[in-house]
Amino acid sequence: MKRHWLFGLCLATTPIPALAQDAPLLAAVFTDHAVLQRDRPILLWGHAGPGETVAATFDNDSATTEADAKGRWELRFPARGAGGPYSLTVRAGAKTQALADLMLGDVYLCGGQSNMEFPARLSTGAWGGVAHAPQPMLRFAHVEKASAPAPLEDLGQPLRWRLIDGDSAGDASAVCFYMARALQQRLKIPVGFIDPDWGGTTIQSWISSGSLATLPKYTESLRSLAALAADPAAARKLEEARIEHWWSANDPRWSATKHWSAADFDDRAWSSMKLNGSWRDADIPALAAFHGVVWLRTVVTLTKAQAAAADRLQLGPIDSNDTVWINGRWTGSNNIDWFWRDYAVPAGALHAGRNVIAIRVLGGKGPTGTAANHLLKLHDGSAVPLDGAWSYQLAAPLKDKKPPIPPWEVPTSLSTLYNAMIAPIARYGFKGAAWYQGESNVAEASEYRGLLTLLFKDWRAHMGQPELPMLVAQLASYGAPSAKPVESDWAVLRQAQSDTVRQDGHAGLALTLDLGDRFDIHPTQKLLVGERLARAARSVVYGEAIAPGGPEAVRVNRAQGDLVIHFRHAGAGLQAYSAKSAIGFEACTKTACRFVPGDIDGNRIVLRGADTGGVTHVRYAWSDAPFVNLYSSEDLPAVPFNLPVLNLE
Repeated sequence: MKRHWLFGLCLATTPIPALAQDAPLLAAVFTDHAVLQRDRPILLWGHAGPGETVAATFDNDSATTEADAKGRWELRFPARGAGGPYSLTVRAGAKTQALADLMLGDVYLCGGQSNMEFPARLSTGAWGGVAHAPQPMLRFAHVEKASAPAPLEDLGQPLRWRLIDGDSAGDASAVCFYMARALQQRLKIPVGFIDPDWGGTTIQSWISSGSLATLPKYTESLRSLAALAADPAAARKLEEARIEHWWSANDPRWSATKHWSAADFDDRAWSSMKLNGSWRDADIPALAAFHGVVWLRTVVTLTKAQAAAADRLQLGPIDSNDTVWINGRWTGSNNIDWFWRDYAVPAGALHAGRNVIAIRVLGGKGPTGTAANHLLKLHDGSAVPLDGAWSYQLAAPLKDKKPPIPPWEVPTSLSTLYNAMIAPIARYGFKGAAWYQGESNVAEASEYRGLLTLLFKDWRAHMGQPELPMLVAQLASYGAPSAKPVESDWAVLRQAQSDTVRQDGHAGLALTLDLGDRFDIHPTQKLLVGERLARAARSVVYGEAIAPGGPEAVRVNRAQGDLVIHFRHAGAGLQAYSAKSAIGFEACTKTACRFVPGDIDGNRIVLRGADTGGVTHVRYAWSDAPFVNLYSSEDLPAVPFNLPVLNLE
């Protein structure tokens, strides 16, 4: 997803973060103003001194436990109904931690990529709809971005639970805020939501390694990820060997260029340029239309203190694949053209004096950021600019190739966001989870059904809630509309989402198809998305006798030359806006599809005379950005589908 957010990666090398001397006793998810899940035992956990007695008081209840040899402890208080505010005090040795204004209510976890991260202040109608009177019964907390190669026991920094008011509401996830607000207004109890989300990320980043390991496709990459947690240097060698094996097989000049990364390589015969935007704009004829492999090298002179303090190498966005070395030490690789490169500097890679940074780029534009984007970042927050001249050399034209990248590189990492942002809070206790993600998996849409099913199973297992309700926001329309039937990966992924929900007894789907923007992958109409998720929750989570969403086709059969589509969840009946017929239907043979109008007959759509030419299946809204007008009587859009035609009259 093309959103240029700047962030740092927290590549932890141990699953247990070091505890500062003044560290709090409670895990970071527990802070003032938190909402705890009602009607289930209240689980608390944290760290104290090894073997210390931990005593806690919640309202009028008290409980004690003993920390284990690593200082880990947990205890439970009896379940309570909705209410509050309550106070909590925890003591161990000479330490005391006190929390105030805790509420018991329903808590939702909201995960995904940038359409979940999208803040309420940017949503349609926020000018007058977000800045409202304080709502102390509605609260939220945002999990800061972090990535780790192994599951962490705690978040890198405490959550900040915030009450919704005119100042805070705009910072909340828009989709989650509108969902939670609708539920709170209906339930009249405290509602809280925690949103761990990260724009542009793939679903594989949010599934644990143990679950991904059940898919053979990820075995080799997960081995490298495990190595990073245990031995970063060894992991880098593993990944360098894997990536260079690909290059040796695909780059016709690899054997001649593989030494160009060395610090002592003589590049004095190369030309030079300033990296200040795409190389296509550098007024260099050889690069104006070049797509392939280009090497870049620069020298940076450091003091001893700077060399010791430099911990990140920032290069801005690069089109499309890059591999980076520092003084001949392999540093990192990525292949997402809009994503800012921000690599960890290998330990000992830099030294006082002359240092060489080499980049192998495969793409058509090269580094696309400004000169100011290129720098060595020091751990004190300062930086050494890399805005001087870069030597460059064209290597080989190469197109339509996608090298592998390390499994820990966001946004296509494996498990690292689960490890750092989900695992530390998995035991908190949730009423349900909302998931809005998929845009970054469109290129592998056929795999998404299995991955989404795996995510459901994985989260439920680690949260100890085998029936945790999962609410999915289906992808909105985006891209060019089609004047004739087409194949669409967006449609395939939408089908994967709806199929996964349909086959799960504890899941609901919220359609966003009619709320998209052809020109913006981040449509701003989030109010209806949130309210549709709330409706799904009312059905799936709270058992209300309402349809969880819009009309859903359940079967297609033949009827005397017609094709008849049967729907459920149509309310009082189907309706078509702005026309007598419903549009977006396709009658398909094994090799071709054609548009056909749909006549409404109660809860059915009849495709008159469409059963000709060996029709095998019927599709609806099957494109990246379909135009549709079929709704239920409750103003909810019909679910896109691709169904076989049954041989029934």
